[in-house]
Amino acid sequence: MARSYATTLNALALYGIGLVLTAAFAAQFLLHELPCPLCLLQRVLFALLAVGPILNVRFGPRPSHYALSLLTAVAGAVVSTRQILLHILPGDAGYGSALLGYHYYTWALIGFVAAIVLLAAILLFDSQFDDDGATQAVAGDGFAQAAVWLVIGLTALNVISTLLECGFGACADNPTVYELLKSAA
Repeated sequence: MARSYATTLNALALYGIGLVLTAAFAAQFLLHELPCPLCLLQRVLFALLAVGPILNVRFGPRPSHYALSLLTAVAGAVVSTRQILLHILPGDAGYGSALLGYHYYTWALIGFVAAIVLLAAILLFDSQFDDDGATQAVAGDGFAQAAVWLVIGLTALNVISTLLECGFGACADNPTVYELLKSAA
């Protein structure tokens, strides 16, 4: 696999992460469902999952960049599994709305497991790591750069949203209002 092809795959991964973060925002604002602390942690882990592809777009593919994302995906799978186990008892309606029968945290687990499988698969292509004399940084094309800035922007919006929801203290277990906006009113 050529480095340019690997960069394009990393950009597509960033767009996928951007889609996940956008869907979480859609549930938050369109359905008026504030994310719980574990949901917020899963969003953070999706944003951290983007670090490897961002580094690959900027500096070229390296196994260590993929390893960062792989470790993050494992942590994300653990956190989403924890939340699934919290709501697994019969009669528990779960937290938030369901999409196609699954709650956000179940979709998150599916996404993190898919990321683990895809990262392992892309690591099988050693030719992307060949240094063909180009030791300088790889900037990536406009498609890849737009993906990087999309994820950075969505992550910044998540930070702002979390600050509004939780204020400067611990987040509520079952949030119903934006704490920072409540205290300002």
